[in-house]
Amino acid sequence: MKSLFKIVGAAAVSLSLSVSALSAETVLKISSWLPPTHSVNTGIFANLITMMEEATGGEVSGELVFGLAPPPAQMDLVLDGAADMAIIFHGYQPGRFVGTKLIELPGYEGNAEDASVAYWRVYEKYLAALNEHRGVKVISLNTHGPGQIHSSKEVSSLADMNGLKTRIGGGVAGDVGSALGLIGINVPAPKVYETLESGAADAVAMNVGERVGFKLNEVAKYLYDMPGGLYRGSFAVIMSQEKFDSLPEDVQKALDEQVFGEPASRMAGASWDESDTIAYEATKNAEGTKITPASDDDIAKFEEISKEVTDKVLAELQEAGVDAKAAYEMVKQEMAGN
Repeated sequence: MKSLFKIVGAAAVSLSLSVSALSAETVLKISSWLPPTHSVNTGIFANLITMMEEATGGEVSGELVFGLAPPPAQMDLVLDGAADMAIIFHGYQPGRFVGTKLIELPGYEGNAEDASVAYWRVYEKYLAALNEHRGVKVISLNTHGPGQIHSSKEVSSLADMNGLKTRIGGGVAGDVGSALGLIGINVPAPKVYETLESGAADAVAMNVGERVGFKLNEVAKYLYDMPGGLYRGSFAVIMSQEKFDSLPEDVQKALDEQVFGEPASRMAGASWDESDTIAYEATKNAEGTKITPASDDDIAKFEEISKEVTDKVLAELQEAGVDAKAAYEMVKQEMAGN
């Protein structure tokens, strides 16, 4: 699914949304912790708003609001009613989410759209029972594209990562980072530019799209590219259950059947894929940048690391009450079929 429209800059975001929202019965307050021009805002949220408007005949719209709370506090923001909707990154809250690590494992074959659709389906069958998002309505589950290493000094092999000061977002990325010998620096995504620019970190683990989203081509000239990535990142778009319940029944039905769940998850994954495509091209054309593909030896070494991390995470899921092997096999099968 291609993005339904593109917008740039905070002013453009506010203008485009407020015009559409003028005639809407309900305008949802959508909290975003990412820069206004980030693809989550110009792609995922912009498309989601359009999908909601179309499904409800214009009765429900949305408006982005920035700076309400830091990334780890977004779920509490929605629980408290300070926002109607938000996107959360599960890795920012270690210990709170376990089932979400399933989709973050390395070794899956397929893009972010494939992974996001598979994620929603396996969530409905296996993960929802964990009730890890209790108190809010989950309207989309998605993952960004394969996570890679972006560095201010050249990294040409897995061995070069041992002892490398690296910003790691959490979740499976942290498990992989430990196995690679990375020294983890814990800062939220919006702080990566200044963290790299100041030298507080030498590298960052992120999907390639963030080379544009967070201007990494300016401060991380080097991209180490592992086929399929070192990990993926798990996100959920959540909504206030109270707000959803306050909507007319026909509106709730339209949103649930036409927008929320698999359609929104597919759209979000496709948006992440689009951002990766744009960023790869921008990196190739940027001055002084270098993309280093992983060698065959490194690919083989990482397969061993991947298996160790996968076994560890699946054991965590099993302990939490999930049929981990069945859920894992379902993700792989669903991704292969999309």
